[in-house]
Amino acid sequence: MFRSNNVAARIFDRQISTPAPGTAVHCARRFYENIVPSHTIYDIECPDLLFRKFSDDGQYLITFSRNHQDLIVYRPTWLSFSCKEQDCYAHDLPSKANKFESYFTQLYSVTLASSGELICKDFFLYAENNQFGIFATSAAQIQNAPAVGGAIQGIPSIEKITFHLVRLADGVVLDERVFCNDYINLTHSMGVFLYDDLLAIVSLRYQRIHILQIRDSGNLVDVRAIGEYCREDDELFLNSSAQCSTIPDRNGTHNIGNELHHIQHISEASFLSGLKQRLLSFIFRSIWNEEDDPTLRMQCLKKKFYYHFQDYVDLVIWKVQFLDRHHLLIKFGSVDGWVGRNTDSHPAFFAVYDMETTEIIAFYQNSADELYSLFELFSDHFHSSSKNSFYMNFISTHSNNIHALEQLKCNKNKATSLPQFVKKMLATLPFNCQSQSPSPYFDHSLFRYDEKLISATDRHRQYTDNPIKFISRRQPNMLKFKIKSGPEAGSVDGRTKKISSFLFHPILPLAISVQQTLFSQSVVVNIHFRR
Repeated sequence: MFRSNNVAARIFDRQISTPAPGTAVHCARRFYENIVPSHTIYDIECPDLLFRKFSDDGQYLITFSRNHQDLIVYRPTWLSFSCKEQDCYAHDLPSKANKFESYFTQLYSVTLASSGELICKDFFLYAENNQFGIFATSAAQIQNAPAVGGAIQGIPSIEKITFHLVRLADGVVLDERVFCNDYINLTHSMGVFLYDDLLAIVSLRYQRIHILQIRDSGNLVDVRAIGEYCREDDELFLNSSAQCSTIPDRNGTHNIGNELHHIQHISEASFLSGLKQRLLSFIFRSIWNEEDDPTLRMQCLKKKFYYHFQDYVDLVIWKVQFLDRHHLLIKFGSVDGWVGRNTDSHPAFFAVYDMETTEIIAFYQNSADELYSLFELFSDHFHSSSKNSFYMNFISTHSNNIHALEQLKCNKNKATSLPQFVKKMLATLPFNCQSQSPSPYFDHSLFRYDEKLISATDRHRQYTDNPIKFISRRQPNMLKFKIKSGPEAGSVDGRTKKISSFLFHPILPLAISVQQTLFSQSVVVNIHFRR
């Protein structure tokens, strides 16, 4: 299908031929080979904004004010103008083409940050079904906060973290959820994962996974908290058992103060958390079932379980993602590994947790070949963010795209150490929620580009003076379009370190590139579109 590169010929072919079952969308996406953002307006007149991203359905552009106080939402439009000449394409664009407002219409500006708080500019999640946006504000971070009330020693504290549920159509704040004296990793949404209407928030300081539901009415409803307790009645059961074990004094009366202290002492000191209990039980049973001979079984338990028992006990939750509505992929590691951010030199483990049965059903080390094989064959399952999200189903991964798989195998063959390569690949798990752009220009089946300079992943890149080329995948020598951040003439001062970020619209041939100089307010914004 589509033997010709001419748009008119492709439309005619589409009328007289029928694509194979299940490939209609993929065939339609091939039109993007002809419709590309090939024209650039350099250094446009733009409000002083912090750009976040487009919503996954392309309806909204999310930005924040430079002082980290206000949410400012725009609607993507298109440059429109009249031309009296016969050949409009031969003439320059009008002066208004250099204005940001010609491409985007501001819908509203709403203040989210209260006194002492700032908007986290790297955090935004989009609930596509209801067109709700989830934003976060936080106070200053306290590094050496004392570990009180069951907190983990070595984890910093933030006095107040607030999640805001905003209806993006009109900017109304529908609900808020506040966490006090806690620590949640908001950078690139690492500590929060959204799946359909379920929201998982990881409290690193208190080692709890808060599961919330976003109702259609715009309310955030607590579903459960996984950590100290796994079932809803675990706390009630433990407190009841503690009360029954309380011994009355000689007069036959209970000392209420001592009883409460006794219950608190039991709950905080005598027991591991419910999640840790289940993890240790799963590891024990797995090792127990490896051997049938009692002598060999005991030797195996001593070597693999009891010898490493304290290491397992000291594991803390690093990160969480939904695999589906009932299963969580939880990454465990040491406190030192998380605080130092050097996770390569510290062991890490992955567990699959069933929220319905409250059981651990799988456990892997970060060098496990079995987990890597699952990651290579079923990468799409790790990228799941919603079963109803249409645009996110076409993100290229090595399990759904032959070109991405070939690149992965090439990197695997080049690796000097296979175990280190496996660790490097599994270090990306669990994936950050909504961290990849569904733009068709990142589809490996359509275009080839240098992933060191640009990719679908939402990350800042090192600035380069050279334009980034997008080459046709079907015709390897055909340049389809180029995109360049920064001034058209290139950077004047090559000594200052600059970074670039690219925001691609998920549907339209429209992109924004932002070049900024580190430690300064110097920003250059370019608009790339199809003229």
